[in-house]
Amino acid sequence: MPRADMISVARLALGLLVLAAQSPTRVTSFHIPNPSARTLSARTSPSSPSQLHSSEPPSVTNPLSFLAKSRASNRENDVMVGEDAGVYDFDDEEWGALGDAGWVTFFAAVGTILTAVAVLWIYPPTGYGDDFVYFLEHDVARGNSHLVTLAFGIIFPIVHSGLASLRPLGEKVVGARTWRVIFAFPSLCLAYSWIVYFISHAHDGVQFYDISQVGWVHSLAWSINFISFLFLYPSVYNLKEVAAVEKPKTHLWETGIIRITRHPQYVGQAMWSAAHLAMVGTSFTALTMALLVAHHAFACWNGDRRLEAEHGENFLKIKEQTSVFPFQAIWEGRQQLPDDYWKELVRAPLILIAVGTIGAYFAHPYMQAGAALVRSSGLSAGGILDPVFLELN
Repeated sequence: MPRADMISVARLALGLLVLAAQSPTRVTSFHIPNPSARTLSARTSPSSPSQLHSSEPPSVTNPLSFLAKSRASNRENDVMVGEDAGVYDFDDEEWGALGDAGWVTFFAAVGTILTAVAVLWIYPPTGYGDDFVYFLEHDVARGNSHLVTLAFGIIFPIVHSGLASLRPLGEKVVGARTWRVIFAFPSLCLAYSWIVYFISHAHDGVQFYDISQVGWVHSLAWSINFISFLFLYPSVYNLKEVAAVEKPKTHLWETGIIRITRHPQYVGQAMWSAAHLAMVGTSFTALTMALLVAHHAFACWNGDRRLEAEHGENFLKIKEQTSVFPFQAIWEGRQQLPDDYWKELVRAPLILIAVGTIGAYFAHPYMQAGAALVRSSGLSAGGILDPVFLELN
């Protein structure tokens, strides 16, 4: 898609968000009383004056107000044991004071965890991310980038899915919020390093093909990539739970994208990987994409296992009405989409994701520049915790 068209789409999306935040429109009209009505009124109430008066007809709702407050769909065919995904009401949101379950605390929590990741992992003089990648490159892979991404593809799933599987035990020991931090920190560190390494080495290895300059291929890949981000698991919408501002829960979702596929993250990852492989076409990218999809395929089984352990019979009821493969449950007649299904999709969290996806597309040059800077910076051995480690030794 041409850059000018992309900018127009982004502006349109932002404009819709602004309109959505506006209050419903009310129309006030002025009428001259009917003379006959005035005469009748004078007979029954001689003292009533004859004058202009105003009236307020029924309010006209802004058609975009559903972005500020989600609307419920018709769920008469649902088993009604799971939650409605992406429900949002702007009036319920509060900034709050620091320490409350509001957005001030959210931004403080996110800023704190990202600062910790930056200091302890990303920034070479104080962090250990460069040491870790150097270890993989030189001590494990002996300079073979394919083996490095293979190592990432093994280590990341073990850490990420392993800590997710240990969640019931971990929450009993340290609590739900603390366990979320323990889970998130190593996952963010490893994800950052793997993404940066992929961007730096995407064109390594055998070049199977190069169709990146074909216009329709680029447009198709961009469209698939955009749609893939709409296939996020609904728990991602609950930002305050993600940041542990609110107590994290193992949700059982029943609506929204779950009607299409019970594991949207797997489907979205497969779409994203296919689109990027089509644009790059190298053996390194093919291996990395295969590892990512394989991890998410495992997460389908692991996710079902965890949901059944948490929700038991209720999960099995939803499992019966859904499928992993997109639309399978629908064409088999196990899932019936409501007539107003659009109400479950056109909700503020998904619109925000769509806008963010467009922003990420324009940020690609900066991502590539950042990855090149990281690669050229090389190794700065050790980090801020070295004195602690030395003291322990």
